[in-house]
Amino acid sequence: MIQYLDNIHHKDSKNFFLIAGPCAIEDETMALQIAEHIVKLSDKYNIPYIFKGSFRKANRSRVDSFTGIGDEKALKILRKVGETFNVPTTTDIHENAHAALAAEYVDVLQIPAFLVRQTDLLIAAAETGKAVSLKKGQFLSPEAMKFAVQKVKDSGNDKTAIIERGNTFGYSDLVVDFRGIPTMREYSPVILDVTHSLQQPNQNSGITGGRPELIETIAKAGIAVGADGLFIETHPDPSIAKSDGANMLKLDLLDDLLGKLTRIREAIL
Repeated sequence: MIQYLDNIHHKDSKNFFLIAGPCAIEDETMALQIAEHIVKLSDKYNIPYIFKGSFRKANRSRVDSFTGIGDEKALKILRKVGETFNVPTTTDIHENAHAALAAEYVDVLQIPAFLVRQTDLLIAAAETGKAVSLKKGQFLSPEAMKFAVQKVKDSGNDKTAIIERGNTFGYSDLVVDFRGIPTMREYSPVILDVTHSLQQPNQNSGITGGRPELIETIAKAGIAVGADGLFIETHPDPSIAKSDGANMLKLDLLDDLLGKLTRIREAIL
């Protein structure tokens, strides 16, 4: 996927690529702060980097959960991040109409895991001509993702990637089957979504839980088995993040983690 992005740096470094940013766009200052920090780290470790932030959070546990600051406002912030730091940006879309809307502001359209079988949504994303990242449904086998990829390709768009984010394990937990990464790499580049793989959804409180203390463990394993990229949601203070704070990485821990992961990548090449 990254070979199609003109504004991505360190493309020839042979390092894994990184999709990282806040779960949701909360305000411009926060988005720019996070992006600036990660851009410096991506230069330090020669990591191709894509900034991520959701312009709207549609899949919420409760009706009073945070959903966003307004579509146009959030999308304009994503555009500003991209223009300020000359990096590609990505956001998730939930409705067919969101594809053309978001494509005006970002470089990569992300299909959420719960919607990855929605044919019309995949076609709408593909027809924008933007790169399309497909989150593997928690309910799908790795082999089933070849059909999602094929829908995008059959719509005339070869700019795809698959995001692994764990499989449903009981009612309120997820587990990553690392055997799926080499399987899905037969269809498309594979990105391991480290932080969402550590979610504990459907908690009795109506607020998703998580295991952020295992972020380093899951990330190391992903690089070791050959993931092309990593997806990490991060925030200066996850305890006050408006969405998914329970499984996010504290921003100041990212430097040490990327250093370790880069050394693993070098060792397996």
